[in-house]
Amino acid sequence: MNSNPQPPTETTGSQAVSSNGSHFVRRLFRWLSMTLLLGSLLINFALLALYSALLSPSHSPIESHHSGPRGASDKLAIIRVNGVIMPPFSDRVIKAVKRAVEDKHVHGVLLAVDSPGGTVTDSHQIYHELKKLSAKKPVVVSMSSMAASGGYFIAMGAGTKGKIFAEPTTWTGSIGVIIPHYEVSEAATRFGIKAAPLKTGEFKDSLSPFRELTERDKQVWDNILNQAFDLFLEVIDENRDTLDAAQTRALATGQIYTAKDAQKLGMVDDIGFLEDALEELKKVTGQHEAQVIKYEFPADSLFDAVLGSARAQDPNAQWRAALELATPRAMYYFSSGLPALRYE
Repeated sequence: MNSNPQPPTETTGSQAVSSNGSHFVRRLFRWLSMTLLLGSLLINFALLALYSALLSPSHSPIESHHSGPRGASDKLAIIRVNGVIMPPFSDRVIKAVKRAVEDKHVHGVLLAVDSPGGTVTDSHQIYHELKKLSAKKPVVVSMSSMAASGGYFIAMGAGTKGKIFAEPTTWTGSIGVIIPHYEVSEAATRFGIKAAPLKTGEFKDSLSPFRELTERDKQVWDNILNQAFDLFLEVIDENRDTLDAAQTRALATGQIYTAKDAQKLGMVDDIGFLEDALEELKKVTGQHEAQVIKYEFPADSLFDAVLGSARAQDPNAQWRAALELATPRAMYYFSSGLPALRYE
């Protein structure tokens, strides 16, 4: 007989807490493991898609259904031009145009423009390819919120037979050329900054922001601007039967026009939305039962997204970007905040 009985130890509660804690840790571990596994699978699928895109030599546009009977062999294609017209975006537009030319099942193209314009070269390259397209197949243009400067320039690729629609709130026009230029010589002097480039010719540092333009500089850039400007006027005169050369030049003040004013002036043919332009395309092609498709570039988008952060961390990429910004470019571009090349 135990003369000194020990009080019972109360361990039930603590054991339950310990058991619940262990169970929670195990559940948390399994959840984290599954999350990491799923994340790893998603990353691998993304890398596989990127790898496939890199193996593709042409990064060809992919057809996506827009409307009409799916699977129909006869097709009408929508090519969208959204944003500033410059690489790599302009390259994708050109590939889409070439695809429409080559596809014998595509009977016509709707060019949907929502752009303030872009570089002279890229605008003209797209226009050049559209002219080859409109020589073979009907092209109808639908202008969205803006089809200004280079956006209006590429619309001329529809040719004399191509009808141009503008939405009621569209801004268009801004016919002209601009070379962005900042002049900070006074500020540089105030802060004791002096540019001393080593150069082999008088004009090698022309448009440098650290010195004023000379009269000879102005003559050089006047010639460049005027040639690009004359090209713009010639393209409009060639493709708009509603405008002659004198009327086109009178409109080319850089001014933005509303849809209603543009229609009155002969710059566009009708006011309507994309579906109205699409109905016109069906009418001129006779393809009322065709499948309407649009071109997309998902592989390129993935490629840009994956490489974007890497480029941001690459000093060489940052240096190249800085040099790109400093490169003079003649632009068919509309922006109230973009400084023009001014002569004072």
